[in-house]
Amino acid sequence: MNIKNSILKKIYFFMGIVMLVGCSEQFLDETEEYVIDSENYFNSEQEYYNALVGAYDILQSTYVNVILGEIASDNTLSGGESATDVIGWQQVDEMTHTEVNDNLDDVWDWNFAGIQRANYILEFKDKTEFEGKNRIIAEARFLRAYFTFELVKWFGPIPLNGDQRFQLGDEQTIPRAPVSEVYAQIESDLQFAIDNLDYTAPQIGRATKGSAQALLGKAYLYQDKFQAASDVLRELINSGQYHLYGTQGDEVYTNLFEEVGENSPESVFEIQYTGEEGAGFGCLQCSEGNVAVGFQGIRNYTGPVFESGFSFNVPVEEVYNLFDDNDIRKDYSILDIEAWAEETGATYVEGYKHTGYFNRKYLPRKNDNVGDANLTQPNNYRAIRYADVLLMAAEALNRGGINDQLALGYLNQVRDRAGLDDLNLTGAALTDAIFAERRLELVGEGHRFFDLVRTGRAAAAIDGFTPNKNELFPIPLEEIEFSQGNWEQNPGY
Repeated sequence: MNIKNSILKKIYFFMGIVMLVGCSEQFLDETEEYVIDSENYFNSEQEYYNALVGAYDILQSTYVNVILGEIASDNTLSGGESATDVIGWQQVDEMTHTEVNDNLDDVWDWNFAGIQRANYILEFKDKTEFEGKNRIIAEARFLRAYFTFELVKWFGPIPLNGDQRFQLGDEQTIPRAPVSEVYAQIESDLQFAIDNLDYTAPQIGRATKGSAQALLGKAYLYQDKFQAASDVLRELINSGQYHLYGTQGDEVYTNLFEEVGENSPESVFEIQYTGEEGAGFGCLQCSEGNVAVGFQGIRNYTGPVFESGFSFNVPVEEVYNLFDDNDIRKDYSILDIEAWAEETGATYVEGYKHTGYFNRKYLPRKNDNVGDANLTQPNNYRAIRYADVLLMAAEALNRGGINDQLALGYLNQVRDRAGLDDLNLTGAALTDAIFAERRLELVGEGHRFFDLVRTGRAAAAIDGFTPNKNELFPIPLEEIEFSQGNWEQNPGY
């Protein structure tokens, strides 16, 4: 059974149970007519499972993290219809964003909502015993780590409240925890998940031991803990549970980002979407579809394969030209719309900051989605791919001075799949090659900005980037005001 279907069946019930959406004054001031809490909930395995589905559901709202992770980088431009179309994205593209930005508010709010829902389970983890409860607790801790990792990447120090949900008033007494403490909690959560999860899950889309290993390796890499990162990532690699899609059986690489490539042996963790429940602009988070896909679609498009969209997050020509002509990823990662129109007879309208290129990985495909087709695309987000794992392991082994030959082998696996010749490099030249390969392999997937920041290359690569400021995004002003000054703003904002 796929967790997509479970979400559809459970989420409407669960949305009435836990709606603490981060530390938002507007939300916390609302009066609930009926509250399900420890006195009348978590009395059975089914109720713990229902709560877990609710925590997974928030993952679907993290699409904005993916889009902005590219727009903020040198990979793409904001796009859209005009300079005022989704103004918050335009500001991030220009590096003129401030503490008043609705889209950055979304990153804060929805990731804290995920933490709240995970902590709802953890707060009452000891109430009822049943066989297999440790798996549910481990998944809740994985999800908390996932949301917490997103927040620390974006905002640096954040408030932590252990296994307790934030309550009204906590914002004035609980400080933003230092980054080191935030990562310590992430590491602890993921180690618990590793120890209590298997490599296979009872439903497609749920976290596994491999998911936790990969995310822990990434968390270590972001802290330059190269030995720890290489150890856990190599354990995952050596498990033999994953492989690069297109290298075994009848798999074809060009299907990796098509429906047939969803939840493939390359997918270490994948956020599930479905086209079965529509939504509108009044409630984007209500969609069970991948909203980011429609936003990245070709404006006023008519033609085969794809559906129309809003032309945001458009790749720049420079990154397209970095691909070798023999690289099979080139035209299946980025769509050259002029060449496509000439080949197929498709028509389209140029949007704002038109580059001639689109993020083919997450363009809307023709399908049977319901509601607004632009907002209900079923394309899953491949949050952690095995190719990413191989490149992270290569980076840790190389930058940590641990084993360049092993690092080179992992790098060449990714290049071999792309149809490229093996490299034979060591030291700094190998480091540069790994960085370059990450950009090409993961283009359009939301990682580029943070890769540049964590490796100290952002100022040289991103126009308008201000060192000692733009490494982090501003805490939303409404949160600063809500905390009555308890949470100080990030430097430079």
